[in-house]
Amino acid sequence: MEKQKRILIVEDDMIIAANLSLQLSQLNYEITGIESRGEEAVLHAQLNPPDMVLMDINLRGALDGVETARRIHEHQDIPVIYLTANNDEATFNRAKETRPRAFISKPFNKLDLQRTVALVAEEIRTETDGPKPQSGEVAVMNDRVFIRHNGKMIKLLLDQILYIEADRNYCKLATNSGEYLVVCTLKTIEGELDTSKFVRVHRSFMVNLAKLDVVAEGHLEIARKTIPISKSYKEQLMARLHTL
Repeated sequence: MEKQKRILIVEDDMIIAANLSLQLSQLNYEITGIESRGEEAVLHAQLNPPDMVLMDINLRGALDGVETARRIHEHQDIPVIYLTANNDEATFNRAKETRPRAFISKPFNKLDLQRTVALVAEEIRTETDGPKPQSGEVAVMNDRVFIRHNGKMIKLLLDQILYIEADRNYCKLATNSGEYLVVCTLKTIEGELDTSKFVRVHRSFMVNLAKLDVVAEGHLEIARKTIPISKSYKEQLMARLHTL
């Protein structure tokens, strides 16, 4: 039997947190713990990494849920599902910047919780196992890649690619002339590309080192696109830059 996913609950209302823990446990998920403060959640994620985090956006204390997710992602690429009763547009836009897998509105019902967590768990399994690319979907050569686009194979020189962004079971190859979507995981493409030219900087991004415009503390910029950097990949990125 496949082991169920491990979930960290970050919620400062203990009644809600206990209810979440009970319902998820009844669905055979493993609860790694319940944390009520952002700082404790960040530490918990480092010491006992879960497969996903159920995160209340409106945590009380120095770190709200959005900032807590951001701090977690500085060290680890752990999927986040936000719990929110807040319909404030500014908060929602801040939350979107952390690339959550889903939002669950409060008050939630058991079915919404079950379906949302199950969908995210399935996404994680698919990303781990990898989808089966369609025959001829991607072919990487020394200085170019052939991809299927509009029913035919087209050539892209690797030097044309600015960055590659994972989109669940697909990858988006961004160039100055447009974007191309292929059925392939980022992990698969990473294994084919020259790692002296392309480097992973985040769970969802690889970048062409020659195309970097800005390298900041927590992000990169390429052709005005802001790309997050995870701490787990930053050391590797800086080492590659020093060899250029």
